[in-house]
Amino acid sequence: MSSKQSSLTENVDCIDLTGDDTPCSSSTTVPEVTEGPTAQGQGGDDAGKLSLLTWNVDGLDTVNLGERARGLCSYLVLYTPDVVFLQELIPSYVQYLKKRAVSYTIIEGNEDGYFTGIMLKKSRVKLLKSEIISYPTTRMLRNLLVAQVSFSGQELCLMTSHLESCKEQAKERMTQLKTVLKRMSEAPDNVTVLFGGDTNLRDAEVTKVGGLPAGVCDVWECLGEQEHCRYTWDTKANSNKGVRYVSRCRFDRVYLRPAREGPRVAPEHMTLVGLEKLDCGRYTSDHWGIYCGFSLGSRD
Repeated sequence: MSSKQSSLTENVDCIDLTGDDTPCSSSTTVPEVTEGPTAQGQGGDDAGKLSLLTWNVDGLDTVNLGERARGLCSYLVLYTPDVVFLQELIPSYVQYLKKRAVSYTIIEGNEDGYFTGIMLKKSRVKLLKSEIISYPTTRMLRNLLVAQVSFSGQELCLMTSHLESCKEQAKERMTQLKTVLKRMSEAPDNVTVLFGGDTNLRDAEVTKVGGLPAGVCDVWECLGEQEHCRYTWDTKANSNKGVRYVSRCRFDRVYLRPAREGPRVAPEHMTLVGLEKLDCGRYTSDHWGIYCGFSLGSRD
């Protein structure tokens, strides 16, 4: 971990987001995140559909953090995803979500510094158990957060992680990826596994670890590699970091390993979210979020 990251993680705990409800994405105060219609019809009471949002929310950037947290909640209201994977959370951000996203169970990947989280819509997803799997050689406080859940009568294994950042950390990042893929491959045959997160991966790194194992697919690739949702880190379009260079990367990814037995889960659609500027002049995060939907159908 760099000295800059270390100093940030020591100071983020003191930021209070819970007492300020001023609007940021519209002229109306963000409502509590409860049940409601979805933007793309993937939530609600449709038992045959599962919706997922994964997003690095950049909690380490404390500028306009309250406004940006409310921006996230606006998207939760709009899409009402069944499952939410979040990266770069900080404790005050989680406390804000617990206050506003009352219809979700929140599982945290750590208690201090910065970490990942999983949110489960209480009316649709039942938590069975969760665990944190350590990355022994990480220098950036990274780990793998796993939740076993029940959804529409099926058991799912949900996994999120924030793999090691920066180009020079490729070796550690690939080691972490191997842990993720091994865990996905070894899940019981009757369990569907969904992984999503900020992987920081370059395509060549996936190739170097031998590619994805048999039965595991990259959802973006499965859906035809659509150009509109290729780049989740895009300094050409996203000005939050204020950098002069242009970098466009597919850092954020979703992997699926359908159950080998019983009903089959298949990807249906994917889109990027967070592309609209908030009233504060910034985006919800320096990353775009990925919103995707899956169908639960019988096996042919």
